Amino acid sequence: MVSFSVASMFFHEYTVPEIFSFVSRSGLNGIEFWLETPHFWLRDMPVDEVVACRKQHPELSTFTVHAPILDLNPCSINPDVAEVSVEYTVRSLGIAGQMGAGVLTVHPGRRTAKRPPGDADFARFDHYISVLREAAMRDSIRVCMENMEPKVNSLLCTPERMRELLDDEPWLFFTLDVAHALSKSEDEPQRYIELCHDRLVNVHISRAEGKTLHLPLAKSPVMARVMRSLGDHGFAGSLTLEIEDLNFGRPYSSGEKIALLTQDCAFMHDCMD
Repeated sequence: MVSFSVASMFFHEYTVPEIFSFVSRSGLNGIEFWLETPHFWLRDMPVDEVVACRKQHPELSTFTVHAPILDLNPCSINPDVAEVSVEYTVRSLGIAGQMGAGVLTVHPGRRTAKRPPGDADFARFDHYISVLREAAMRDSIRVCMENMEPKVNSLLCTPERMRELLDDEPWLFFTLDVAHALSKSEDEPQRYIELCHDRLVNVHISRAEGKTLHLPLAKSPVMARVMRSLGDHGFAGSLTLEIEDLNFGRPYSSGEKIALLTQDCAFMHDCMD
């Protein structure tokens, strides 16, 4: 059965207990908890607080985790940056387990320079995958690699490349970022779904307008088509709203954010039922 979630960073300016309360009031039944959520990240990641919030909100039955990505790049040309980035991803597996999550989404990294990736960049990516594989094989959490925007220095931004990675790494799963795919074309999300649906367990869903990504769904026919495609291919994972509030043009109150999520939640139910 599909679950309906939102990334915790949508409420980045609030405390962890407030975030859980707001998501519950929106009608969603899950959270994708970003470890870099400020109230959590900047207080040395108090895992027990998140666990307590989960117990207080059993209605939020789906709980996934997103590994840190800000200032990090596991494929960085700087060996110290690459090392700490890989370490944080592995550490995220343990934290996700402590929180009781079943899914961890990770990013692939990128070439540091804004140039096409070369052999050295892919060698760093292979090392990253090797370390992550070893950690994942010791755990029951499903590690999901996310597709990136099709930028010149992206290492993983096509359906074919994602399929190749999944075939090479049978332990690895897939998080589809719809907005990243839409930045290529309206048909690109369907191509990812058709090629990789057998390993797809999490979807970051949001709308794109030109170069502006991670917008609310707003009953978009494009979003409806993506969700119908997911249903047609038997998707039964987490449909996660990933919305950037800086795109709104002004600060939204918590009540306005909850109302927006409620509307998008109803739309997702209509499309997936």
